[in-house]
Amino acid sequence: MHTDSIEALLSLIRERQTFVVTSHARPDGDAIGSALGLSYLLEAMGKQVHVAFADPVPSIHQLLPGADRISRALPQSKPDALIVLECDSLERTGFRIADFERMDARLVINIDHHRSGRDYADFNWIDAEASAVGAMVYELVIAAGVTISPPMATCLYAAVLTDTGSFTYPSTVAATFGLAEHLLQSGAAANSVAQAVYFSHTPGKIRALGAALFKMEIEDCVAWSWITLEEMQRASATIEDCEGVVNYLISIAGVRAAVFFREVPDREHFRLSLRSKNGVDVARVAEAFGGGGHQNASGCTVEGPLELAKRRVVTELRQACTAVI
Repeated sequence: MHTDSIEALLSLIRERQTFVVTSHARPDGDAIGSALGLSYLLEAMGKQVHVAFADPVPSIHQLLPGADRISRALPQSKPDALIVLECDSLERTGFRIADFERMDARLVINIDHHRSGRDYADFNWIDAEASAVGAMVYELVIAAGVTISPPMATCLYAAVLTDTGSFTYPSTVAATFGLAEHLLQSGAAANSVAQAVYFSHTPGKIRALGAALFKMEIEDCVAWSWITLEEMQRASATIEDCEGVVNYLISIAGVRAAVFFREVPDREHFRLSLRSKNGVDVARVAEAFGGGGHQNASGCTVEGPLELAKRRVVTELRQACTAVI
């Protein structure tokens, strides 16, 4: 986004007083960190902010500054503006469209860094080159001339750390490390974020991971595994505990694309987490099944039964691998 466009967005913000900030269902580190970081920016500009998510904040992010202020409901009052982060539609937030219609925001602002982002709002800022939405909020902070407080720095650092795969995805460039350095200089609690994200797993998560890795399959450049509701129950694992399993699959030498299937409560669909490396584009695979995301990290939901779903998705992943010379 060019500087003049960022200034146009800041003008819209300066002209308004009350804001609602939300992001996608099943919020991750970027959704939560960028929403909280943006809330600190808005408050520094003298604005009133209501942050809401349709789903609970995962335990690993509950210690982020301001996480205890996140609501599970949209406000009753009509805000001056609704800001939606990394969603290709209002439906992606997990809230009902009727809830947005009732709230009746005077202006809708869409900030996204996914390639699947769409211009559905009154003002759209989509930057597929950005390493994280947290990095885009950081740009906004710098342009606004607001001093980065330690709480804001911690939230934005968590957003960028998690959405770059700990600074390992191709979206990580020199400027990403410059951003991280500035956030640390501004008081980001980097060690606390790392402890919460990487060293605070539940026993259920480890048991679920073991169950999934035990039955993983590898064929050519593709690795995959899955977990059923019964297996989750035996492991005393939650949906949150199943996050990150796919990262172990893609870490295998020779594997260029990986997918993890998690059975959803309706027992008719599976939620997929896809990862890739060495130039393989899993975003296109996710998009083929109605999902989206980034080249190396995407997601979607597919219909069962499991064997059919695995066959369809693995076939697509093999084709994605062969498309890269």
